[in-house]
Amino acid sequence: MSRVTYLPEAEEVADDRAAGPEGEDDAGLEDDLASWYDEEEGWSRDGTSRRAPKPLPRARRAAPPDDAQGVEGLAEPAADAESFHTTYQPSRHEKTWLFTSLRAFYELNLITDVLASVKGGKEASVYRCRANPATTDGATFVAAKVYRPRSLRSLRNDKIYKEGRPVLTGEGRAVKKSDSRILRALGKKTEFGQQVAHSSWLLYEYTTLRTLHAAGGAVPAPFGVSENAILMGYEGDEHAAAPTLSAVSLDPSEARSLFTVTLRNVELLLAHGFVHGDLSAYNILYWNGRITLIDFPQVVNCEGNPHARAILERDVTRVCDYFARQGVQTGPPARLARRLWEGAGLPQAAD
Repeated sequence: MSRVTYLPEAEEVADDRAAGPEGEDDAGLEDDLASWYDEEEGWSRDGTSRRAPKPLPRARRAAPPDDAQGVEGLAEPAADAESFHTTYQPSRHEKTWLFTSLRAFYELNLITDVLASVKGGKEASVYRCRANPATTDGATFVAAKVYRPRSLRSLRNDKIYKEGRPVLTGEGRAVKKSDSRILRALGKKTEFGQQVAHSSWLLYEYTTLRTLHAAGGAVPAPFGVSENAILMGYEGDEHAAAPTLSAVSLDPSEARSLFTVTLRNVELLLAHGFVHGDLSAYNILYWNGRITLIDFPQVVNCEGNPHARAILERDVTRVCDYFARQGVQTGPPARLARRLWEGAGLPQAAD
C-alpha cells in the first residue's frame, strides 16, 4: 500500500515544477501580479500599460491526431473581469489574469467554473476547473495550466532545449523560411517576436500531449489550448490534486511496476523523436496506483539537438535516483539511457 509522505531527503527541486500543496505560492503570485497591473491603465501583457486590450486570442479544442488544425473557435467579446465569478476566489489582480487566460475555454463550453488553485510555480500555475462532460469526454474536473505573464516568468536558460527544434506558430505549424515577418520579429526580439516564442513554448507542450495521449502514453488528455493556457485532464479528486512521486513512498513491488511504466513512456517519447528534458519524480503524478507524466514545454528534438543524448541520460538518472530509493534495482543509469537511445534507432553521432 503506497502512502503520501513528504520526504525530507527527496532529490533536489527541479526548478519551478516542485511546487507544493494547493495554494502554496499564492502570496508570491499576488505580489507579482500586483506589480504587473496599473491602476489607471489596466492590465498589460508585457508589463507596460496600454489602454486598449488586445483581442481575445484564438482558442481551439483538442482535435484528433490527423487533424493538424484542430477545431477552432474565435471567442466573441465577453464581459470584463469584474463579471468573472468563480468558486475559487482569486485576488483582484489574479482574477484579471485568469479571466484573460481562461475565458476562451468558457466560451467554447469546455469549463463551467474554476474551483481551486492546485499548483503555483515560476512559469505557470495550475487550477482545478469544473468540466463540461459533454465536451471533455465525460470528465468531471479538468486542469487549466495558465502561464504567468512573460514579464514575470522566471525561466531557466531554455536555449539548450530549443536547439534543433523549429519555432511553432499559433496554428501549431513550424515556422518556414518564407515566414519572413515572424523570423525578423524573432531575431529582433520585438513584442510580436516574444509572443511567438512564448506561444511556441506552450504549443510544444500541447502538441506533445496530443501525440503521446493518442499513442497511449501516461499523460493528461489534452482538451484545448489558447494563447496563454492549456486545458488538460486532471489527476486527483474534489479535495486535492494528485501528488508528485517526490511526495510518495512506494512499496518495492509497486515501485518496480511503476519504474517499468515510466521507462515505457520514455521509450514512447523517443519513438516520436523527443526527450522529455526535465523528467524526474517532480514531474510524475501519482494517483490510485497510476502515474502520469507532466510538463512537456521543453521537449528536446532527438535528431536536431546535439545535447539530446546527454539530456536523456540526465532524465534517466533522476528517475533512477527516485526509484532506487524505493528499493528498485535500476542498474547504471548511463547504461540504461544508452539502451533506450539505441533501441529507438537514434544516431550514435548524437552522443
